[in-house]
Amino acid sequence: MTIQFLGAARSVTGSMHLVSANGSTILLDCGLFQGRRSEAFDRNKTFPFDAPSIDAVILSHAHIDHAGNLPNLVRSGYRDPIYATAATRDLCNIMLYDSAFLQQRDVEFVNKRHKKKNEALVEPLYTEEDVDETIDQFVSIGYRQAFQVAPGIVLQFFDAGHILGSAAMLLEVEHNGRTQRIGFTGDLGRKDMPILRDPQPIGDVDYLICESTYGGKNHDPATGMRESLLRVVKEAVEQGGKIIIPSFSVGRTQELIYKFFQLCDEGRLPPIPVYVDSPLAVNATDVFRMHSECFDKEMMRYLRQHEDPFGFGRLTYIRSVDDSKALNDRHDPCVIIAASGMCEGGRILHHLANNIQDSRNTVLIVGFMAEHTLGRRLVERQAEVRIFGEPYQLRARVEILNAFSAHAGGDELTSYVQTMDPALLKGVFLVHGELDRAEALAKRLNSEGYSNVSIPVRGQKVVL
Repeated sequence: MTIQFLGAARSVTGSMHLVSANGSTILLDCGLFQGRRSEAFDRNKTFPFDAPSIDAVILSHAHIDHAGNLPNLVRSGYRDPIYATAATRDLCNIMLYDSAFLQQRDVEFVNKRHKKKNEALVEPLYTEEDVDETIDQFVSIGYRQAFQVAPGIVLQFFDAGHILGSAAMLLEVEHNGRTQRIGFTGDLGRKDMPILRDPQPIGDVDYLICESTYGGKNHDPATGMRESLLRVVKEAVEQGGKIIIPSFSVGRTQELIYKFFQLCDEGRLPPIPVYVDSPLAVNATDVFRMHSECFDKEMMRYLRQHEDPFGFGRLTYIRSVDDSKALNDRHDPCVIIAASGMCEGGRILHHLANNIQDSRNTVLIVGFMAEHTLGRRLVERQAEVRIFGEPYQLRARVEILNAFSAHAGGDELTSYVQTMDPALLKGVFLVHGELDRAEALAKRLNSEGYSNVSIPVRGQKVVL
């Protein structure tokens, strides 16, 4: 029985791990690697295994760095089930089509340049037709529902509290007359976050694959999210500037909308319009409305009162390109929430290009920014950044509110692992974290009595 770490090893994107047992091969996640563009395309295009040889795919959640390469897997010959929660399936149904559309648009742009230079044309990783086939292969499984995914291998999902439908998973493997329990956290959420329930422990396991995105680093308390957001809004109004928020279309955008709704409901939101400029976010919000089984008690209370936490008087959802462009003509204070979350594509690039050179404006960072992304350069407050290949001076104020992070912080990751008996836990493998974060979490877990903690490199195979 082996685990091979094929993605999100000492990095935070491209989640992909291969479990082999009882003659079956199971893929945990199939995410897109995001980073330097030439490297990303090469890594995403070719799998380090034969796609038809995989017997099952188990998906932790719908974020592109965990699910985004599934259509390429199907295109490469995978024909078996993709197991996920119902909410994850429904989110993938919009996110993967959006990914295919954006790839096609990018390829058309690149090929125009290649034609002029008589260079070879490029193809997208996958098309909308590939997404059609991928969605047909989804099999929905509820939380805590034991389900056999391969001979002698039983799966259970537990609510990870990260985004709608996200799951930590437990694999119980009958092997040589005994049962081995393998846990995978996927991306863990936090306690007391808006909308979703808290992460559920999976119980004792023999081996744990654990994310480490914020190892050694803690977040501001989630209870202070609303006050922090209100402060930024008030300061922007006083300066007469816009607030530009790069945000993931799924999860983070809905949390922001929810907090703006609460401030408006309490009568504390200044008179400022809020725009969600992302067709994907609009569609994702509709999916949120369909899955109340994932909501926490506070969210359910609003729904029982027949209130819509994803809609209020000053909120406008933007779909059309023309309406998006019209926002650039506004000179009064407003909030613009747009994708992509790491500023690597989408409408946020246009809003940043039009606004970061004005010192009255604010760029509000509410999520993790990976290395080599425009978002990371904004977090680092580099004096000059490049957008669409052109230089722009960063004169806008950059505010970072890490209370909005949907990833567990260092203390929260440690507390989650501490629900497992160290005497029974034979090995912990830290993934989905840059090396310094993983090392910090490993050091903390060692101090708490968990001795068998390792940080695998990409491609490493471990015999259990």
